[in-house]
Amino acid sequence: MPIPQPMRSCLSSMLFAGLCCLAALPAAAHEFWLQARPSMPAAGGVSEVTLRVGENFDGELTPFVDERTAALRHYAAGAVTDLATRLPRRTALPTLALPIPAGTSLIAFDSQPITFSLSADKFHAYLHDEGLDHVIEQRKAAGKDATPGRERYRRHVKTLLRAGAVPDGTYALRTGQRMEITPLSDPFAAAPGATLRLKLTFDGKPLSDVLVKGWHRHRDQSQLLIIRARTDAEGEVGLSLPYAGEWMVSAVHMQAAEGTANADWDSFWGNLTFTLPGAQ
Repeated sequence: MPIPQPMRSCLSSMLFAGLCCLAALPAAAHEFWLQARPSMPAAGGVSEVTLRVGENFDGELTPFVDERTAALRHYAAGAVTDLATRLPRRTALPTLALPIPAGTSLIAFDSQPITFSLSADKFHAYLHDEGLDHVIEQRKAAGKDATPGRERYRRHVKTLLRAGAVPDGTYALRTGQRMEITPLSDPFAAAPGATLRLKLTFDGKPLSDVLVKGWHRHRDQSQLLIIRARTDAEGEVGLSLPYAGEWMVSAVHMQAAEGTANADWDSFWGNLTFTLPGAQ
């Protein structure tokens, strides 16, 4: 029996609301990244771009939702395309199919802020895991280490693609994300065993002493490698990447919240994914 139109509209609204809730899962212990398949298509080919959320570089698809998107752009061939205009109103979009021109492409996504609260013990455990022990000490100094952690977080994620064999400088473009991870050399020109240097910035200024994680999973998902290092005074860090294949780099910056009574801390989650060429 066909579903009446009013019921179809109701079901659609319920599905949209449920997917919005999925996209709004608390940040603690969850990475959030862009994935492109393939990440190295033929020139003029099409890649399927998705958002993923999960742990240990193993995540589930979370859809693009217009109300959760602050910015979504495609940088390639010296031009910028605003992809946010392609997101349908109040309709979750699982995948973006993008034609990829010859050269390097950079896709950048920024989320709208989301507020949540964690119990003090869970909040401190997550802060420690992300290298944010200075926030724990600030909470202790203020006598608030036993209170729930109220946080407002934003995601600033990027992925790099390469179509064809001709390199260009798109990998090093600054997109203006508040929290941004930028390679200082071309990942597609690197080989397994190379050290890739990256720069972390917040509001365009270098971020020093920030924990950076490099994540790699073998293509059969059997092995996980996590590399940890901290940025220097110039906001730079070097990660030695021993294997070919998909890599993710992540970092978190946190500061006292501004302009809200619903959160005590603002966090900014930077993420970059790319493929290191070579046999895996």
